Amino acid sequence: MSTKNHEFQLAERAEGHIIPGRTFKLVEIDMPTAADLKDGQVLLETHYLSLDPAMRGWIQDFRSYLPPVAIGGRMRGNVLSKVLASKSSKAKEGDMVTSFCGWTEFAIIDDKFIQPDNLPKGTKVTDALGAAGLTGWTAYFGLKHIGQPKAGETVVVSGAAGATGSVVGQICKLKGCRVIGIAGSDEKCQMLTRELGFDVALNYKSPTFREDLVKATPDFIDIYWDNVGGEILSIALDQSASHARFVMCGSISGYNNEGRKATGVQNLYRVTTSRIRMEGFVVTDYSAEIPAAREELGQWLAEGKIKRKETIVKGGLKMAEHAIGDLFTGKNTGKLLVEVKACEE
Repeated sequence: MSTKNHEFQLAERAEGHIIPGRTFKLVEIDMPTAADLKDGQVLLETHYLSLDPAMRGWIQDFRSYLPPVAIGGRMRGNVLSKVLASKSSKAKEGDMVTSFCGWTEFAIIDDKFIQPDNLPKGTKVTDALGAAGLTGWTAYFGLKHIGQPKAGETVVVSGAAGATGSVVGQICKLKGCRVIGIAGSDEKCQMLTRELGFDVALNYKSPTFREDLVKATPDFIDIYWDNVGGEILSIALDQSASHARFVMCGSISGYNNEGRKATGVQNLYRVTTSRIRMEGFVVTDYSAEIPAAREELGQWLAEGKIKRKETIVKGGLKMAEHAIGDLFTGKNTGKLLVEVKACEE
């Protein structure tokens, strides 16, 4: 086995788009070994790296729910790893676990930061990062605590062909809602209706998108799941029902913009007069509920009640700095993963 490890470190705080070979630096370091373990630690080998829109915020230096990644520090990221050695009662050699050990091939981590991959039979190993992992928890908690879908309500999901949006729509269908998904291509729209069971899917790039959304929501929008922000959010506000719930999950349309744009006065007026509830959240708000969420999401996957969508980029860790840009150009469908090292199901 090689005695060298590779990791991506943050080289600069990108203004605008992430630039391969400039934003991050791939460095070679010594590989950690079992001899380096302390009590309560595990040695991990990365197999799959999750790429998520939140990463764009993590490399910026502004106030957030997590401190920014330091210049010269290992890039933060959620990974699925194999335990190579353990001094922990939570995981043994050979177990698969998830953690935030970041963009690296090997790492040592305290066991309080790992989550065993103990999903039910009938799921895939990568579900621990996707539909039954952090992505699925995001959909699950945002709907449970903010959206609160009820049978017969109209739900609109922006970024619906992405990792979180695709799960949001399917959960709402399980709850008996009428679900409209918004995506960026006709192919993605067809996937949403034909494969994932959305009632309607709209291409936001269509010149008639505003009219199409109005036509698709004659009784207005009860729940809006926002993954993109920007103009689509403004249109959804105009079409909202009284006492609508807006789940503010992301604003990917503006992540690569320099600076920030303030919400318009017209949008604020709509929120006030329609008594709209707009609330953001982070998964760690509901840490105590994660085991229950994993169990229910895993069971839904195993039973075929929800379906996973994944885009897996192969070629090893070096592909991460190239693949992350796909999140902001719409190249991926569903969960975007980098296969650092393949593993058997």
